[in-house]
Amino acid sequence: MTRTLWSAGFPAALLCVCLLASVRANAADIYDGAVAHPGRSAADLKRDELDHPADILRLSGIKPGMRVADVVAGSGYFSELASYVVGPQGKVILINNAASEQWSDGLQARLQGNRLGNVERETLDLNHMNLKPASFDAILLIKVYHDLYWVDPQAGWPKINVSAVLDQLARALKPGGVLLLEDHSAKAGTGSTAATSLHRIDEAFAIKDFESHGFKVVAKSDLLRRQDDARDQISYKGPALGKTDRFVVVFKTAS
Repeated sequence: MTRTLWSAGFPAALLCVCLLASVRANAADIYDGAVAHPGRSAADLKRDELDHPADILRLSGIKPGMRVADVVAGSGYFSELASYVVGPQGKVILINNAASEQWSDGLQARLQGNRLGNVERETLDLNHMNLKPASFDAILLIKVYHDLYWVDPQAGWPKINVSAVLDQLARALKPGGVLLLEDHSAKAGTGSTAATSLHRIDEAFAIKDFESHGFKVVAKSDLLRRQDDARDQISYKGPALGKTDRFVVVFKTAS
């Protein structure tokens, strides 16, 4: 079909636009459908306005039947949405460590009564998750990568071996598997130094970190960018709450 249109003089650029529009239209049925799923909480519906979850999940390419890990999933907002996308033949593993479970308000209600039958909850030591090799099609790491560099024993947050965590995630993905990273932006050049003080991290540092563990950048999105964020305020409270500049990067492992 493509060769026929080209040979007929159909503009190649216009063809690409048409094909892309067709793909997005079909994908929107899956991801927008997950967001529109009945029974989602009022708190989640309110959060949708800031997080644009259909567009974010669309970037991940998650499809029905896939196995997905939502790592440091917190209250499971994205886990629930991913469960609707992968459907009854798929599986979502909702992973928290013991410390993050303390701050995961709403998680019990989300999962009670086997409400999400294809979601499995795991509370693991992030340094030793023991994930099976090549067991996931996709991994979500949403607004929590910076926490791997967070140091605060008084808050009950354990020291994390970030290199070990990223190695585990790389091994757990199937060849060509996807890791979707979203996080609060720190100022350029600050590396991981703002992780403890501001709960932010430098995008360039993050990319280099993942690339050093075998991941390759395949896509980026400016959807959650905020030019009005000076990136000098703590991300989860005060004047920056809900107003942070966020980067979104999609990685793949080698095929």
